[in-house]
This record gives sequence, structure tokens and C-alpha cells, in this order.
Amino acid sequence: MSITKELFGICSDGREVYAYTLCNGVMSVKIMSYGGTILQINVPDRAGVIADVVGGYDNLASYENADGYQGALIGRFGNRIARGEFALDGVKYTLACNDGDNHLHGGRQGFDSKIWSVIENDGDDPSLELFYVSEDGEEGYPGRLEVTVTYKLTADNELSIQYRAVTDKNTVINLTNHAYFNLAGCTDGNILDHELYLDADTFLTTDSGLIPTGELCSVDGTPFDFRVAKEIGRDFGADFEALRVAGGYDHCLNFVGGETGKIERRGELYDRESGRVMELFTNQPCVQMYSANFLKNEKYPMKGGFAQRTQSFVCLETQKMPDSINHDNFTDCVLRAGEVYDYTTVYKFSVR
Repeated sequence: MSITKELFGICSDGREVYAYTLCNGVMSVKIMSYGGTILQINVPDRAGVIADVVGGYDNLASYENADGYQGALIGRFGNRIARGEFALDGVKYTLACNDGDNHLHGGRQGFDSKIWSVIENDGDDPSLELFYVSEDGEEGYPGRLEVTVTYKLTADNELSIQYRAVTDKNTVINLTNHAYFNLAGCTDGNILDHELYLDADTFLTTDSGLIPTGELCSVDGTPFDFRVAKEIGRDFGADFEALRVAGGYDHCLNFVGGETGKIERRGELYDRESGRVMELFTNQPCVQMYSANFLKNEKYPMKGGFAQRTQSFVCLETQKMPDSINHDNFTDCVLRAGEVYDYTTVYKFSVR
């Protein structure tokens, strides 16, 4: 087990950004202080050939300027808030609308663009503790929020991400990571032939701005039924309104039983050709499944100079429901003063 540290780049404002590589002898994970971003996840296929299975860029400037939130920590509120507005404790709050008429992924300067403080913990399960303080009023959110995110690589080839936060004033929070996965390798084709299983029995319909309508729909008989593993592309072109609105999958799927308090196996992604498997464990109640429908910015090529392509990756962003503060029937996204926000997601890699 080991951790190595290197300079990744210099921000446009002159600050240094470092990358940290966690190794367990089988796989490695590289994470940088800018955005708490996962830069690489290098895992073997069934023949032992190593490949990087997450999307991203070759340089810091692209991470600073490109869209897509590649591999970044997302906050204060992952996903969308309608019109950038919500009321809490009788007070109305207004956030930046950085996605058309809506607020997305924490605003114009979300957690994805912050430089996090990092503590290295080497040993049998090497880990990084990333720390950031979001001051009261940042991006319009109430409360001084102290956030710690711990990345840990285990001997069982698990990448664990623990999110903890406390606040001095009631606030809304929905933390996640926006890694883009392709188990064939980050420069290889698309993910429509990947098989996906998700332990989710309902999904949220959205309007044209991808804001939930408030309706929880059963996955029965729909393209959103992944309770038995199937190729992502099997129903991708189905004549189904929710898919047409989003241009593919970009929806919140809700796990069976909701928030149970336990870290449970909730999904699996499998690439038949390489044999790579990624199991998903979490105590979050939902996952945003996103099939990279907007990944087409020609100005910012991906790693190795490859052009951005839609459906070349899939995101599985564990979280609470989008716009949940504005829907009484959605998951509770309020963190109250004196409480601790504490959720964990684990991506476990293997082959078959």
C-alpha cells in the first residue's frame, strides 16, 4: 500500500494543485486537490491488462474551464434546484441559475472548483481526507458548512468515498461525485454495451429543463428497469417520453426501500469484453444515472486527445433526490445545526 504526491498543475490564479495516487498492488486511484477530482482509476481486465476506467482531461486548464464536472466532488447541492429558489425555516433563498433557468451542482463556483485541503493517511488501506469550509452565504446557501470527504482504497479493490458535514445553521445539502465510467477504458468506444444492474424500483420524471415534476414512477415496463441486469443500450432508443426529454438517461432512480441506514449493494456495471466489474454499494437513497448525453464540447478533448463523444461514459451519482427541498414527497435534504451528514459510497472492482 502506498501514497505518492506530485504537482499536477498551476491554477489560473497561481495556486498549486497536487495529485495523490493511492496504490494497493493491484489497482491505483489518482485524485487531485482541485475539486477533489478523481483523475484516474486504473484496474486490470481478466487478462491482467491495466486500463484507466474514468473520463477526464490531461491538464488542469481543461478541468478549470471545461463543462461536465469530470470526476469532481459536487456540492453544496448535487443535481438541480428549480429556478435556483427554495424556502427554509420561512426564509426564501436565491441561488445562481447556471443551467438555463435552474441551479445545478452548487452554482457557478461549486465544490468542483475549490482547492481542498488534503491529509494523507498511508497504511494497509491508504486514504486521503479532503477538507473544505463553505462559508455562510456562499453561492447563496445558508450556514457555515464544514465538509470532509475521505477517499480510501482497500485491499479488496474498493474505492470508498465517505462524505461528512456539519453546519452552524440549517441548510440544504446533497453531496456526490461525478465520475464518468467506461470499464473498457477511458478511450474505448461507448457504454451502450455495458450491462447495468440497479436495485431501483422507481424513477423521477422531469420537464424539459430536467427538473423533477414531482411524480415517482414505477420502473415496471419502462426503459428504466435495471432490476435484472441488461445492456444500457438495449432500450436507449425506445419511444419513451422521459428518454426523449433528456436525450438519453439523465434521471434519478430510487433504490428499493429508500434510505435504510445501511451500506448495501445497490448496483453493478459489467463490461463483457474486458471482464471488468464495478459493484456499487451505498447508504444513499438514490442514484442519478447519466449517459453523458451532453459530452460533445470540441474545445476540450479528453485524455489522450480523444474527442468528446456522447454515451462514451456513464455516471452513477449516488445522492438524494434533485430539487428535493421543493417537493414534500421527496427525500429530506435539510442538514440541521447540530446534526452530522454522513454517507458513504463504495465502488468495488473485480473481473469475471
